Amino acid sequence: MRRRTVTANTLEEILQTTRPPDRDEPAAPAQAPDPTQAPAAAAAAAGRPERHALRTEFDFELPRGYLDDDGVLHRSGSMRLATARDELRPQIDLRVKENPAYLSVVLLSQVITRLGTVTDIHAGVVERMYATDIAFLQDFYRRINSEGHTHAAVTCPHCNGSFEIDLSGGRLGES
Repeated sequence: MRRRTVTANTLEEILQTTRPPDRDEPAAPAQAPDPTQAPAAAAAAAGRPERHALRTEFDFELPRGYLDDDGVLHRSGSMRLATARDELRPQIDLRVKENPAYLSVVLLSQVITRLGTVTDIHAGVVERMYATDIAFLQDFYRRINSEGHTHAAVTCPHCNGSFEIDLSGGRLGES
């Protein structure tokens, strides 16, 4: 490894060349992007960063539904992607420390953003859900946070044909 001696003049030069441009400085005129380029290449050619549309919230429909205190059944909802904080927070929850199986209740209550017209989702709401809905939500959580989508590859038991279904929406049996 070769060392480089930095003097006051060369330090200033290094800082000048590595400094990001100020927002007030006019940028160098960019060439018009070639329409035959891919969007990423077109964005780079235009001198702007490429933007990715990251989907962070996913809609779902529960197999049975959540019955609230007023007797209203809520089946549709949405779940957001989990953050590291979402996965760490249940570890310090006393209910989870006493009963590790409670972890999924706390975790789901943090990432479900809406359940029908209910927007205040807490552990008590998740506790009162049917077991089939909890199992569905746990699988849904795993799919969107591990695989990044809600699609599942399935095989027809009658014809052995393979196809893909979207677990997030629609009623069972509908396409």
